[in-house]
Amino acid sequence: MNEFVCDGRTIGPEYPVFCIAELSGNHNGDKDRAISLIKEAAKAGAHAVKLQTYTADTITMDVDNEYFRIKEGPWKGRRLYDLYEEAHTPWEWHADLFQCARDHGLACFSSPFDPSAVDFLDSLDCSCYKVASFEVVDIPLLRAIAKTGKPVIMSTGMANREEIQLAVDTLQEGGCPSLCLLACVSAYPAEAKDLKLQNIPWLAETFGCFSGLSDHSAGHTAAVAATALGAVMIEKHMTLRRADGGPDSAFSLEPEEFAALVKEVSVVHTAMSQGVVEGIGASESTSVVFRKSLFFANDLQAGSVLSEADIKVCRPGYGLPSSLLPELIGRQICADVARGTPLTADYLLGA
Repeated sequence: MNEFVCDGRTIGPEYPVFCIAELSGNHNGDKDRAISLIKEAAKAGAHAVKLQTYTADTITMDVDNEYFRIKEGPWKGRRLYDLYEEAHTPWEWHADLFQCARDHGLACFSSPFDPSAVDFLDSLDCSCYKVASFEVVDIPLLRAIAKTGKPVIMSTGMANREEIQLAVDTLQEGGCPSLCLLACVSAYPAEAKDLKLQNIPWLAETFGCFSGLSDHSAGHTAAVAATALGAVMIEKHMTLRRADGGPDSAFSLEPEEFAALVKEVSVVHTAMSQGVVEGIGASESTSVVFRKSLFFANDLQAGSVLSEADIKVCRPGYGLPSSLLPELIGRQICADVARGTPLTADYLLGA
């Protein structure tokens, strides 16, 4: 896999899991709120914030008929145009939001939804691009993104293997230098039974790239589980307060919840980082002495022949291992010993 670098931060299994705070429409049309979200994301330990770059006109049409009204889910009954008009992040905010993120030590990037958004983000020196799950099949958009020569993060919700393969091929053949695929369920909110977290290792193995999770479920349990499955990246929506409302508030984390996600993901990543370790780990080195071993159970004189009654299997572990007990019965000792002395090879005649 090619090295994946986003705004100077290297991403991969040997690095901390890259935690992305998705701002989406949770700014509720208020630039100051968007800036507050970025600052809170930094305090919560996020590594990056992600925006969405579109306008209602670049993503849909201003039409009111059955095709342009949402039929299910949290936005049921709403016109697509009205929803996107409410949720979009004004393009004139972007430069300030990018700068705010960088001022607070965060990477900042965005999901473009048409080629004009790619051009706009490129003018802001966007360091990588996110492909939203609904855009996996927008091949002209993928070609425009690939042409920038920047790393790409792509959610794979709804896409089948053939669609993902076409998207991956389009990006890589078009100039994308490195790719991370995110397992994703394009339901809002997503339920645990639908999360398909086993797709995380499958994506990495099948498409030869890094993988992670774009999580639309409640809480951070899925993110923790994803880390144990090898996710190098977690994307999660964040809001200041769910009670404030907004198009994505219902499945977004508040700042203290996002901080808990970052902490738990870090703990699990650390626990998984050593891989398979046989034998004694570094933290166990002081405990090995409390294993059982062989001790002399009686006071004995030099020349004595050991019987089973003369040997005790007990803690601590300073004597020979208990597996040798049968071989020691009938052996002579070469020195006087006191009860409670570790039975070592030094006491055996002819050892």
